Amino acid sequence: MKKYIYLFSIFFSLSFLNAQQVQWASKLIKYSSDLGGKQFGIKRVLGKPDVFPQGGYSGNAWTPKNALDGREIVVVGFEKPQSVKQVAVFENLNAGCVTRIFVSTDGEKFEVVWSRKPDYKTPLYKTTLTTDRSYYFKRKRRKIQEVPNVFNPGIEYAILENTVANVVAVKVEFNFALLPGQKQIDAIGISNSDVPIEVSIATNSQFESLPYATKIDLPDIIPTTICITEDGTKLFTSSYSTEKEEIISYTKASNGSWSNKKIETTLNSGASYNYVDASNAQFLLKGGSIYQNGTNEIGFELFTESNGNYQSQGQLKVAAFNNYEDYSDAFLTKDGTMLIMAVETDFSQGGIDLYFTTKKEDGTYGFLQNMGKILNSANDEATPQLLSDGQTLLFSSNGFSTLGNYDIFVSYRLDTTWKNWSEPINLGSKINTADFDGQPYYDEKNEILYYISTVEGKNELHQIKVSKDILLKKI
Repeated sequence: MKKYIYLFSIFFSLSFLNAQQVQWASKLIKYSSDLGGKQFGIKRVLGKPDVFPQGGYSGNAWTPKNALDGREIVVVGFEKPQSVKQVAVFENLNAGCVTRIFVSTDGEKFEVVWSRKPDYKTPLYKTTLTTDRSYYFKRKRRKIQEVPNVFNPGIEYAILENTVANVVAVKVEFNFALLPGQKQIDAIGISNSDVPIEVSIATNSQFESLPYATKIDLPDIIPTTICITEDGTKLFTSSYSTEKEEIISYTKASNGSWSNKKIETTLNSGASYNYVDASNAQFLLKGGSIYQNGTNEIGFELFTESNGNYQSQGQLKVAAFNNYEDYSDAFLTKDGTMLIMAVETDFSQGGIDLYFTTKKEDGTYGFLQNMGKILNSANDEATPQLLSDGQTLLFSSNGFSTLGNYDIFVSYRLDTTWKNWSEPINLGSKINTADFDGQPYYDEKNEILYYISTVEGKNELHQIKVSKDILLKKI
């Protein structure tokens, strides 16, 4: 059987090709190696692409043990039999290492439908883990970070001359010695069409029709966080001084600009991190307090305000609180009954996840509960803000298909369990960029979204007008 292969460069598409029937691998049948764990493991190859169309290093992709210079195989099954004209292998890093592709109609016997025979001049690479192990275990303390390097991501499209009917399984062989550097596999898909399978950012036309966001000029500081008071008249941000991260406030002028810069000395009680995650007429939720495992204190402190003066009401306490990171994010509803946190625990799907807990009669909070696999990926979800409808959740993540590094997403609560959420929607290219975009905070009164964006390696505070009709969704 004659076969053809195309290696396509990555490009962005904001629409799916609905004419073709596409399936993504849904089960594992056999594989040669697995790093284990929730990140980088073999299960990350299942389902639709989590990293494309951008590509690049991610905990959401399979990183085989021999990805640097060895041979690996994976056999995957699909939910239902299908005619196959095309097999697509999504390679996050250093694409071009697929050597053979097989298909099966019974899950046992496999037929070769494409193979790559390297030219005898093709060099084979050997390397050690000494300089590459960091790719497996690299973690960063803060969510403001540089864009990870992207090394030649690509999609290996095997277009068959003759369609194979009733395919239920695909086997892919790799020789990772064909190219130097790290390798990762994001997904494996099949189609009944010879039109190359494309993947898109999960956004919608309303977000794409917004005007571009604009920068808010805050001289002499580099903002790291953002919070707006309930009436929209006061802005809290944080910036690093020579010693620690400090909370700074501004007030809104009649022309919409922010002025009256003030270092909030009373709030800057933490030894290193100080930031405001929520503010309303009842309280201000401030992070960065010192906490110790075993005390149930979570590092977040409540303050009340009177005539511009803030008074501490003590730290929030969560039953059996634990966090593998030295930093966390939180949001508390206006009535104080629901606390949402971004932390990493034994129950995380991979990295930092979103959790919820409710207030008990004694004023403390119960055990943190994971908000589910739809909302949480194998990478990080952070900086949550639940809007006043109790259903609309803004957050940032690098665990779904993004335009760059971290992007800002919205998801909607589907029932009363707080564990069932809609598939996260990317807020689109008018907000998210090829760099970091996060720390979203929506001013519901004035219908303005504020967030932090990294531009040329430096954080900036951005704003964009987004109507409630677009952002909030009624169930």
